[in-house]
This record gives sequence, C-alpha cells and structure tokens, in this order.
Amino acid sequence: MVVADQPDWVPEGLDVTVPNAARVYDCALGGYHNFGVDREFKDLAEKAWPGISQLAYANRAFLGRVVQWLVESGIRQFLDIGSGIPTLGNVHEVAQEIAPESRVVYVDIDPVAVSHSRAILTGNPYADAIQGDLRRPEEILYHPQVLELLDFSQPVAVLMIAVLHFISDDADPPGIVTKIAEPLVSGSYLALSHGTQAGRMSGEQEEVRQLYNRTPTPFFVRSPEQLADALAGLDIVEPGIVAITDWHPDPEEAGEPRQPAALGVVARKP
Repeated sequence: MVVADQPDWVPEGLDVTVPNAARVYDCALGGYHNFGVDREFKDLAEKAWPGISQLAYANRAFLGRVVQWLVESGIRQFLDIGSGIPTLGNVHEVAQEIAPESRVVYVDIDPVAVSHSRAILTGNPYADAIQGDLRRPEEILYHPQVLELLDFSQPVAVLMIAVLHFISDDADPPGIVTKIAEPLVSGSYLALSHGTQAGRMSGEQEEVRQLYNRTPTPFFVRSPEQLADALAGLDIVEPGIVAITDWHPDPEEAGEPRQPAALGVVARKP
C-alpha cells in the first residue's frame, strides 16, 4: 500500500504502512523523514523503555567521536554501512570539516535513507550513497560507485554503527565482518556499535526487542565476547569494547547519562 500525496522524498512504490528501523531512528533523533507508523513505533518503544531516544543521541555522538578520531589518525576514506537517514553530524560533514579531501560512501538498505543521502550530497564530488544489504557484503564492496570513489589499495574505515544487531545469527554476523575486513589493507579500521544486555534494564530491553520482532527487522543483543569473536584477526584499539558513552568521551558530554545497553568498538587491521 502506498499513501497518496506523499512528500517528494518518498521513493515510488514504498510501503509506508510498516515501521522501518532507519525511519524509527530518524524519528528518535528528531528527524522528519518518517511516517506515522514509525512515530507510533517509537512512542511504543519509548513507553517500554523510557530514555531510548537518549540512547539514539548517544549512539550518534559515538559516531561523531569515532569519525573525528579516525580522521585524526590519518584515515581519509569511509564506507558507512547502515548509514541511515542523514541528520546532523553526518560522516562526510565531520570528516571533511577536518580533512576536506575525505571520501565517504553511505550504504543503506532503506530507499528513503539512500534517496535523502543522495539529495544532500548533490555537488559533493567526494561523497556518494548506494542501496545495499549488509548480509551481502561482496555486493557492497565491489559496487561500481564504491570502487569509483574509494581506493582499496589505501586504508579505509568501515563503519557499522547500530546495524549489526539487526542481523540474525543465522546470517552469520562474524562471517559478514570477516568478508568486509578481508579486502582492506593494513592500517584500515572497522568501527561498530551494537545493542547488548544491560543488567537492570534487561526487562525494558526485552520489551523493545519484542516490538522489533514484529517488524521486518528483528533486533538481536550480543555480548562483548561475541563482538570480540566477530572481530577476530583485528586489533581492538583502546579503550576496547565498552559502552558507547565510555569510548573516548567528550568532556562536554559529561553530564549525559551513561548508556551501558550499547557497546562501541574500533578495531584496526594489522
């Protein structure tokens, strides 16, 4: 079903009657590229787990700190898989503010995310967006637009922020990470954030997980040990696999609540 009189950023044929993870995330961040069904889902999730929108903001802040750290470490190429709908502090904005020559390719399975990404990237020769599925990493890595913009003979940072927890065990997340890391040269990085079980909040998390299980994108929590296994063969940089708010925290964010329900990590290919 397609609703009449949709905004012009809605791709033709899009079903807007089912909540979508990228649009729910956009809603939690205060964006407007979402629909009533996404806002209703976000409200249900917020009721089950008050403060879940704060987690979304903390995850976005983690992304910004990671990109800044990577650029300061010499990285000039980024492949952002599961990039979502653009909002404030996009990867190309953070990276190119520090190093204007930085190149970024955004990848998302959601056509709204890709459509809006392409719109804001008009006129930027060093950034592009493609539609892709993390479960088929080879199609992303060898996509013509990716190969046109990124030089894999030089270090690349692959970002998988808040996306791997939508991949089931049956789809082999560690295998996906291995396939993504395989063509990267030494000195490349892989960064991810991922939902995890968090003590006293486990009941609230389970309610939200059950909500997601009724959508096309079920949610799977994993432990630090499972993430370490997925990153086998890579060198995890300090401070290791930690709560996203504990990864190189910004002193200006000191007053924000800690977010133990989401893990963050950056790993380097030796």
